[in-house]
Amino acid sequence: MGLIVILVFLGVFTVVALVAHAVGASASEQAKQVHATLDSALATDNLEQRNAAIELRKSSDLSSIPWLNRRLLKFELTPRLQTLLYQADLKWPVGGLLAGCILCFLVPAYLVYLRFNSLLASLLVGIALGGAPFFVVLHKRTKRLNKFQQGLPEALDLMVSAIRAGHSLVAAIGSASRECADPIGCEFKACFEEQNYGLEMKTALDNMINRVPLQDLRIVATAIIIQKESGGNLAEVLDKTSHVIRERFRLKRQVSVHTAQGRATGWVLTLLPVVLGVVFYFLNPTMMSVLWTNPMGIKMLWVSSIMIVIGGFVIRKIVNMDV
Repeated sequence: MGLIVILVFLGVFTVVALVAHAVGASASEQAKQVHATLDSALATDNLEQRNAAIELRKSSDLSSIPWLNRRLLKFELTPRLQTLLYQADLKWPVGGLLAGCILCFLVPAYLVYLRFNSLLASLLVGIALGGAPFFVVLHKRTKRLNKFQQGLPEALDLMVSAIRAGHSLVAAIGSASRECADPIGCEFKACFEEQNYGLEMKTALDNMINRVPLQDLRIVATAIIIQKESGGNLAEVLDKTSHVIRERFRLKRQVSVHTAQGRATGWVLTLLPVVLGVVFYFLNPTMMSVLWTNPMGIKMLWVSSIMIVIGGFVIRKIVNMDV
C-alpha cells in the first residue's frame, strides 16, 4: 500500500513538474520573441517597417479556438459580453461563457428528455439552466459594482485630504489608487495611468464611467469637469459630492428595507408553482405527467409558465425604485 502511494505521488509530481517546465519555457520563448521584435524595430529607420514590426498591444482574443475567435469578432453583442466580464472581474473569454451556456442548456435538456420523454419539459429545463453562467456573471458584476459604490465616499474623502494638503487632482487620484482596496483601487489606477499617458481628464473620466457605469461615479465626474471649466474650490466640491453620495446610499438602503417584503413575495410566488410541481411529481407521477402528455396539459403548462414569468417581472418592476 505504501509503495502504491509513493508511486502515485511520484507520478503526480512528474506531471506537475513537466507542465511547469513547459509553461516556463513558453514564457521564456515569448520574452525572447518580444526582445527580438524590439531590436529589429529599433534597428530600422523606416517608420512603416517599425510600426509593422512592433505589435505589443493587449491581446483581445475572445476564444482560444481560432475559427471561433474570428466568428465572435463579427458579432456586435461580443463587446458587450466582454464588458460585462470585465465589470464582473472574471477572466473568462467570451467564447468560454457562450460555451458554458450551451453546455448548461444541452446536458439538462437531454437528461430530462431521457427521463420524461417530453420535448417541452426538456426545453423548459434547458432554457432555465442554460442562462446559469450568464446569471453568475451578472451576480458578480452587481456585487463588484455595489462594493465600488460603498467605498467611493471614502475614496473621495482621501482625495479631498490630498488636495487640501497641496496635491493636484491627478496626484490625489493616484493616492486613492494606492490606498483604496479593489475594485476602487484598480479603477482609479487605470484612470491615473491614462492621465500619465497623456489623455485629457474628461476622456479618462469617461473611460472610467464606461468601465464602472454607476450614477454616483457620474456625479463625481460631472463635478470635476464643471470645476475644471468654471473654477472653484475642488476640495469643497468633492466634499459636497461625497456627502450627496452618502445620502443617496442611505436613502437606497431605506428603500431596500421597505421593499424587502415585496421582493420576498415575488420570489415565493415565482418559485412556489415550480417547487409544488416537483413535489407532486414525486408523490404521484401519473397525475403530473398529464401536463406534458396530454395536449390540453401542454397548453396549460405553456400558459402558466408565461404567466409566472410576466408576474415575476411585474413584481420586480414594482419593488425596484430608482433613487
